[in-house]
Amino acid sequence: MNEPIRVSEEVSDAVAAGRPVLALESTIFTHGLPRPRNVEVAARGERVARELGVVPATIGVVDGVGVVGLSGGEIERLAHDDDVAKASVRDLPVCAALGRNAGTTIAATTLLARRAGISVFSTGGLGGVHHHASTTFDESADLVTLAHEAIVLVSSGAKAILDIPATLERFETLSVPVIGYRTLDYPGFYVRSSGHRLTSRIETPGQAAEIFRASQALGLPASVLIANPIPEADSLDPHDLDAVIEEAWAAAEADRISGQATTPYLLDYIRRATGDRSLEANVALYLNNVRLGARIATALASA
Repeated sequence: MNEPIRVSEEVSDAVAAGRPVLALESTIFTHGLPRPRNVEVAARGERVARELGVVPATIGVVDGVGVVGLSGGEIERLAHDDDVAKASVRDLPVCAALGRNAGTTIAATTLLARRAGISVFSTGGLGGVHHHASTTFDESADLVTLAHEAIVLVSSGAKAILDIPATLERFETLSVPVIGYRTLDYPGFYVRSSGHRLTSRIETPGQAAEIFRASQALGLPASVLIANPIPEADSLDPHDLDAVIEEAWAAAEADRISGQATTPYLLDYIRRATGDRSLEANVALYLNNVRLGARIATALASA
């Protein structure tokens, strides 16, 4: 069996030299976006980071190996693989043994990024607690990994299909700080506010870097979550979205969708029901998070 992790030379050199590096996940283009938009957005995210002077490290699994710093060809390969897996942390050893290709979730991306020495990661929406989790125990592995792997994670809140108050409660229990970027309203993924309040906010990327440094100095194991709202011009109407989400859940139940298939199914339903407006919102918030993550990475590297 090959080594389970391979770090690209560009990423390895940048980390060793203390230059800013930004981790980017792969499930957004393996499972989150339709073709050919998926490859376009993956390339654009990397380009945004580079324009801000930051090395992008897109992370995925190729032939069983966790790759930190996918090449353009590897991104194309994963994005067009009809059998590509969706790998969380528990799946990485299985992919390694079986030589599988996989897009990495937030949990798996965080773990691989930390093993490569990367401290900042930008994504779209977080995993969290699903509705009815009190009986199904359906909670994302992102929660547990973020409690034990320390990274600055920039997102636009938990995905809109989740139980947001329960997710925030779990983060509190797990001692994972959630900090609003220029807001005290926890973002609602496609909308700027989920209707739930946060206790802390920051105004600059430098403040995010300082919080992470303080967390590390205290020896705390958890990540620092930066909640960055979708730009106003790109957000959806909250009332319309609520109705579509209810329809999506009803359809998933009727089709007996469960487990890892749930999130892609629901997001695809929402995309079709909104006439692709949710897709455009997803892309806009993702690129906005890449910009903020790149600036935080720069601030962290400049200390």
